[in-house]
Amino acid sequence: MTATFLSATRVMNGLTARVEKQLLLWLAHRVPRGIHSDHLTTLAAVSMVAAAGAYAWSTDWAPALHIVNLCLLLNWVGDSLDGTLARVRQQQRPRFGFYVDHVIDCAGIAVMVLGMAASGLMSLTMALAFLVAYFLVSIEVYLATYCLATFKMSFLGLGPTELRLLVAAGNLVALRFPTAMIAGQTWPLFDIGVIVAVPLLLSAFLIGAVRNGRALFVAEPRPSAQSFPHEGSPPSSDARRPHVPSGTRHESPA
Repeated sequence: MTATFLSATRVMNGLTARVEKQLLLWLAHRVPRGIHSDHLTTLAAVSMVAAAGAYAWSTDWAPALHIVNLCLLLNWVGDSLDGTLARVRQQQRPRFGFYVDHVIDCAGIAVMVLGMAASGLMSLTMALAFLVAYFLVSIEVYLATYCLATFKMSFLGLGPTELRLLVAAGNLVALRFPTAMIAGQTWPLFDIGVIVAVPLLLSAFLIGAVRNGRALFVAEPRPSAQSFPHEGSPPSSDARRPHVPSGTRHESPA
């Protein structure tokens, strides 16, 4: 099955993408042979749960935010290096890697954002608003990956790594200024970030949906009445997926 699987082309235009790719390749060639990509994927998952716990702990001990930043670093190592290590060692599992990696990503971001709400640095309402917007973008990206065989990993120069850096910087600011005053009203610091982030995420969702929907409409124009299959003939199993030439090479998204 894997031999016939069409992996998606990864498009990484984040501000740190070039440096990050070089660093990941350097690290992958130095990972001990006893450590494989599944270990790194597990590290990514555990680190997000630990980050949520550290956020909750920060209500009683503010320096726990430093632990959150350490967890974000470990999550970057696990989440970014697992696929690179598999490719360097020629141990790719494109279906398993893409599926598991992004299930863990979605669960991890949900757990961590709820941890932010538990810390008091973000209200629960804002946390839920952020998650709705984030998952809308994620769903659109994953659908586009399947339908167009292109996995776009950033928007306006911001990808997963840049978002981790922004969160880490916010944690450092929160150590000194956990709240912000706007129009005479005190807000949890991270609520301000959500007010900025949600419109950007919704814009990314709408732009991606319109652009990719148009691309698919052009690739699959409405058939004429004469081209309808005979009654009773089964539809093609991949009738909804645009044709990609067999000679096109793609890189695994895992």
